[in-house]
Amino acid sequence: MKKLGLIAGMGELPIAIATDARSKGYNVIAVGLEPLAPRTLEAYVDEIRWINVGKLGEIIEYLKISGVEEVVMAGKVPKEMLYKSKISPDLRAIKLLFTLRDRSDDSIMLAIAKELKKDGMTLLNTTDFSTLLLTPEGVLTESGPTEEEWKDIAFGWGIAKEIGRLDIGQTVVIKNQAVMAIEAIEGTDEAIKRGGKLAGSGAVVVKVSKPQQDMRFDVPVVGLDTLRSMREVKARVLAVEAEKSILLERTKLVKEANETGMAVVGFRDNRK
Repeated sequence: MKKLGLIAGMGELPIAIATDARSKGYNVIAVGLEPLAPRTLEAYVDEIRWINVGKLGEIIEYLKISGVEEVVMAGKVPKEMLYKSKISPDLRAIKLLFTLRDRSDDSIMLAIAKELKKDGMTLLNTTDFSTLLLTPEGVLTESGPTEEEWKDIAFGWGIAKEIGRLDIGQTVVIKNQAVMAIEAIEGTDEAIKRGGKLAGSGAVVVKVSKPQQDMRFDVPVVGLDTLRSMREVKARVLAVEAEKSILLERTKLVKEANETGMAVVGFRDNRK
């Protein structure tokens, strides 16, 4: 049986990936990154070891001795942990950090992919095991955006793509074609709360893939937590890039959005 290594961070995505991989005949060997990965992951994988997020050498060694040759990374690892002393890096992680030209998401993740390659492991695309979770194009809720909200989506799209190109973030909060917040190191949910408080009710949230998106990592993911952050600040519209983002628990998300009069859209910019 084929083996798939799963390096699991926060959220429901690692469980979804593990479920899909096992349905495709993989034996899933997981690393649950402490203190991030959900403990419920144990029920969805064949083997698991819980390892501190900073112990890169231990993570790679465990996957290597388990006979893993293909690896998927899934689940959020908040980068602010680097700056709050919540990671105790081992020697291999320290060496990796010193080789980086900067500490952008892409630089860190590409370096980790190279470390895996050194030990004979190939990092696969997250979307190889989440095709059914990709956001479809179109309005997904009973209520769609108003004419003005569509203008906000189009306006925010260009801003979000630009901050993605610069590897700053993937999410912007817009109101009346003005930027209320852009996502940086704090992550999507906190950017939504910050921008929504400034905007008042009716903000539009736009989340996109980077123009240079590497589908092996940092694929845009939205789920119930995203929607609940929006509800907290009375944001109205969530627009996510169709076919290049992952929508977790779509049925529940759409149901909650409908109950609160919010609009969820899978958007594709077809302008030339």
